[in-house]
Amino acid sequence: MTEAQDHIVSPETPPAAPASAIPPEEIARLTDDITAALKTVYDPEIPVDIYELGLIYKVDIEDDRQVSIEMTLTAPGCPVAGDMPGWVENAVGAVPGVSGVKVNLVFDPPWDHSRMSDEARVALNMW
Repeated sequence: MTEAQDHIVSPETPPAAPASAIPPEEIARLTDDITAALKTVYDPEIPVDIYELGLIYKVDIEDDRQVSIEMTLTAPGCPVAGDMPGWVENAVGAVPGVSGVKVNLVFDPPWDHSRMSDEARVALNMW
């Protein structure tokens, strides 16, 4: 093995993720509180919260406690498309310890019924 080959990182070995500046127990609390906040937001046409509907695709908590959320809607033409990201921002922004919230509305992949939790399926009688 040459010296250059000695320094090759195997594709099977992912680079180590940098450690968060936020202690693990605080990350756990923030995660639980953010999830609880997301469960307070409902699509007015559906009696299930957006978390259980599977509209939340990704939540990232940065070291500065800024929260980035990727979410979708049940349909691109949803009547509350302009309002719901603000509702999510307000709900998560009220969580103690969160410094700010950025909501990004995405439609890829498109939402479908398979993203709903069992709780949502029971509430909507969609078995």
